[in-house]
Amino acid sequence: MPTRAPLSSDFPSSLTVTITPPPPSSSSPSPNILLLLHGLGDSAASFTSFGRALNLPETTILALQAPTKLPFDLPGFHWGDDVAFDSTTGGLDMDAGFSRAVKLIVDDVVRGVLLQKCGYRLREIMILGFGQGGMAALVAARELSRTTSSSSSETGTEKELSGIISIGAPYPLSGSTMGSKSRTPVLLVAGRDSPVVTDTAVQRTKNVFEFVELHRYSRKGDGMPRSRDEMMPVMQFFARRLRSRQGVPEGAVEIT
Repeated sequence: MPTRAPLSSDFPSSLTVTITPPPPSSSSPSPNILLLLHGLGDSAASFTSFGRALNLPETTILALQAPTKLPFDLPGFHWGDDVAFDSTTGGLDMDAGFSRAVKLIVDDVVRGVLLQKCGYRLREIMILGFGQGGMAALVAARELSRTTSSSSSETGTEKELSGIISIGAPYPLSGSTMGSKSRTPVLLVAGRDSPVVTDTAVQRTKNVFEFVELHRYSRKGDGMPRSRDEMMPVMQFFARRLRSRQGVPEGAVEIT
């Protein structure tokens, strides 16, 4: 099946998805898909702007909005099966189960659209998630590695994505750790002395994924990268894992 670019009409009408095509000089259709998953209480809009700023060659970027609005008139959306509160901080707990979100990501987006309708392979799809979106991305990658699809686009034993970048979030406690390790490469990005991405949480992630790279900011806080130095490990991961038909000129991938 020839590969083609995804269209808004390919996705279920219940989903909010924005599509950022690659720069005009890139080959068409692009050999890479980057799926962006926002954090708890956010929406697809901010990550759409982030995707445009990445300016990645030969990469179509999809920003997916979480399916459920937060209750109590709180702004934004969430990926959890429920809304839970952290007993320590009193704030919303990121780890609220991800069954519904994983079904949406794996069945509706990755398999239903990108593989079956658009002809992409798993190795050509990367997911970047922030906070709760990072947890959802990791569980989705685990599910894809664990299950076997009948899709003709998944050839042989290919069950691994191009990669997962999780900013400020490890593999969740609510996720299964049974079975063999996933071979999808993972980059964890977190702040110094992160209360979420602890040594124990990193080890839990390594118990599920065979290849896990950890990068910590020199500052505290698990927010998105704020500088070129903080973004560099993410860009290096892109350079290693994204495919190119044209070759990537030096300096072509940057944050603007």
